[in-house]
Amino acid sequence: MLDVETIDSILAKFPQPKGNLIAILHEVQNHYRYLPEEELRYISKRTGVPITQIYSIVNFYNRFSLKPKGKHVICVCLGTACHVKGAEKVINEVKMKLNIDVGETTDDMKYTLEEVRCIGACSLAPAVVVDDTTYGKVTPKEMASILAKYK
Repeated sequence: MLDVETIDSILAKFPQPKGNLIAILHEVQNHYRYLPEEELRYISKRTGVPITQIYSIVNFYNRFSLKPKGKHVICVCLGTACHVKGAEKVINEVKMKLNIDVGETTDDMKYTLEEVRCIGACSLAPAVVVDDTTYGKVTPKEMASILAKYK
């Protein structure tokens, strides 16, 4: 159901919404943990930005999501250094512990698992980012204690 009040309050922060569309989308996603279709259509009408242009932006930047995400987003780096140092085993451990696959969210909406190609922390390989916290030299066994911090 469209939440006009929330979207209007976000839009009110930006006197020139066309020039601040990415910032607006970030705020909407921070509020809902994804970008709901009805809210995007409302933003389109309110700003005069065609919905196709909004979807182009949303699909271009991988930080935006059209699917609900869990409270905690777990990103396992699969860049070259992390891959060589065993990131595949780490991601398999997370899949097993949470009973989800990459790109999925747990039924309780607590966790979303994502793979990324590089987080710029090659010296910490294999690296995992949960929300805004980076964990380095992660082993599959350590994932249980990392996940426990977010229960």
